[in-house]
Order: sequence, then structure tokens, then C-alpha cells
Amino acid sequence: MRSELPPTIAPNAAARWDSLLPVASPWLHEEVARRMEERLEWMTMQPQSWLHWEPLRGGLQAHALLSARYPQATCHVVHAHAAHAQAAAVALTPSRWSLARWTGPRVQWGAPEQPVQMLWANMALHMAADPQALLAQWHRLLESKGFLMFSCLGPDTVRELRALYAAQGWPPASHAFTDMHDWGDMLVQSGFSEPVMDQERITLTFATPQRLLQELRELGRNLHPQRFGGLRGRAWHGQLLQALAKLARPGGDGQLQLTFEVVYGHAFKAPPRMTVAAETRVSLDEMRTNLRYVKKNVKPD
Repeated sequence: MRSELPPTIAPNAAARWDSLLPVASPWLHEEVARRMEERLEWMTMQPQSWLHWEPLRGGLQAHALLSARYPQATCHVVHAHAAHAQAAAVALTPSRWSLARWTGPRVQWGAPEQPVQMLWANMALHMAADPQALLAQWHRLLESKGFLMFSCLGPDTVRELRALYAAQGWPPASHAFTDMHDWGDMLVQSGFSEPVMDQERITLTFATPQRLLQELRELGRNLHPQRFGGLRGRAWHGQLLQALAKLARPGGDGQLQLTFEVVYGHAFKAPPRMTVAAETRVSLDEMRTNLRYVKKNVKPD
């Protein structure tokens, strides 16, 4: 049964957004990916195989950082749409005359035949109509004891814009964003273990209302089911620009500001539990895996 937790997302709108071909990875996505890549210092596992989930929107520059961190690992790049995969291949494949084409990390396109040891998904969950299904898909792509690294937007994102829309009496400016504690609960429900969640707020400033709207269009769409259902006219657009001017930050420099709450998380895929029956047969490999897991995680009294 689907959870009633936010995000409050219209599935058709989410599908339309997902199908749009990005022109480039948004600056905020690249910055979040850079900060998340630094958190890999905490991870003791050095994956021999990893999966980059939709880097075209999640961060092409981040792919270079990850490839440099794990130069000997095999990377799998997964995109849901063929046009996105083709654009990512053009952007990420070194030229024929580049040394990196022959000496760099091995990249394979499409879902791997065997589970990977790390799955990297930057700024994707908050735009998914069914995030629980997406988490379950990521869980299947990971091998036992592999780990997931992800980021997404949290509840305080564009709080200034949502307040502005409410003051004007307009429909919601954005869909709701899920709290990091709820993400932790969903990770456990999806079969992950030891989830670790963290968040920070990033304030972006813009010189003009037009530049602010351009940035928002690159980052996503309003997927709220109760958003305005038709096309807006020029008169409303003019009202919007005038209203956005009220987002000027204190100090008198005229810069407009928006808050983005970024949620970071990582979790492990625990080995499957052995079922106990009158007669239970366990393979030697399963026995070794479970014994190593118990030795690592259970401390003697």
C-alpha cells in the first residue's frame, strides 16, 4: 500500500518532468553532489562496482569526481529514457584521442546483470511520484552489504516562494517535500539497514526575478495535484515578477533569495535473514556471508 507521506505529487506531472531532456546538470545539483562525494570519506568499503543513477540531471561533474575516487571500479550508468542515456554517453565518453578513453574507469551503460556495491543517486527522490517503489528498485540493484548514497530536497525548500503564493491567494507553489526522518523510515521499510540521515540549508541569491524563475525551471517543476491547472497569461506573469521582487534579502543590495533544504542519506543492504523451519538448508556461501555479518555487527557482552 502506498504511503500517504509527502511528497504530494501528481504522477502524470512527474512523468512529464522525468521525460524532459535536460540541457545541463543544474548548478545546485552539482554542488550537492560535490558535498555528498566528500561524505564518501566516511565509508570504509571501496566498491569494485557502482551505479550512477541518472547523472544527466544528477550531475555530470560529479561523475568525474566519483570516477577519480574509484578509478579501478566498474561503473554502470542508468537512465530511464533512451534519449537521456544517449546524451549522457556523449557527455561522459572521452574522445577517441583521449588517454582517459583507454586508461579511465570502465563504464557500462544500462542496468547491471549483477548487483553493485554502491548506488549513487543525487537529487532524484523528491521528484518521484512513488519514492517507495524507487527505493525498492535501488535495493534490488545493490548486492548484500552494498550501500546507497543519495540526496534530495527537504521540507524547507523554497519556503519563501510558498509563503508568497499563499499571501497572494494562489494555489500551492510546489509539492510537499519529505522530512529526513520519514526518508529514514522508508529506507528501513524498503529493506535497508543502518540509515544515516543529515540535512543542511543552502541559500541561493538571484539578481532578477527572471533569473530566479530560470533557475527553478532547471531544478524541477511544481508537481502538486492542486497546482493551477491551466496556462497562465501575461498579466499573471507580470504580477508574479512584481511579487518575486519582495523576496529581496535584508541589506538593500536587491538580491532575491530562496532557501533550499538538502537531505543527505546513506544506508546498507543487509544480508537476507535465514528462515527457520523444521529442516533448513543453507548454502556454504550463504553461511559464510551471514557469519561474517554477525562477526562484524554483534559484539560480545
